Amino acid sequence: MDLSNTLIGALGIEITEIGNGAVTATMPVDDRTRQPMGFLHGGASVALAETVASLGAYELVDKETEAVVGLEINANHIKGKKEGVVTAVGTLLHKGKTTMVWDVKITDELNQIICISRCTIAIIKLKK
Repeated sequence: MDLSNTLIGALGIEITEIGNGAVTATMPVDDRTRQPMGFLHGGASVALAETVASLGAYELVDKETEAVVGLEINANHIKGKKEGVVTAVGTLLHKGKTTMVWDVKITDELNQIICISRCTIAIIKLKK
């Protein structure tokens, strides 16, 4: 799947691991992801969290008949960051027939929590 011409590519997000119910990705804190005061933009953190949850959910559905979309997301921005790289680790909390719930923790290079998020993903049926 080519992610280069998407928001994922624009923000410099790199998927480093995808497993059964777990996803890890990194994102730089640079001019693409900072807000005007120089800190990591909360929206960039939310985009990273939803990316991790959505890609993880996509790995768990029947790609022939189902797709996934974000349904709800919340985020608590715990600590500011001005440069470097953040890492998001998403883990599946619940997998139902029509929804999944993912927990995403975003940390810095010192493993300090920058943001915590919970994302609900809808599983939708593809039309034939």
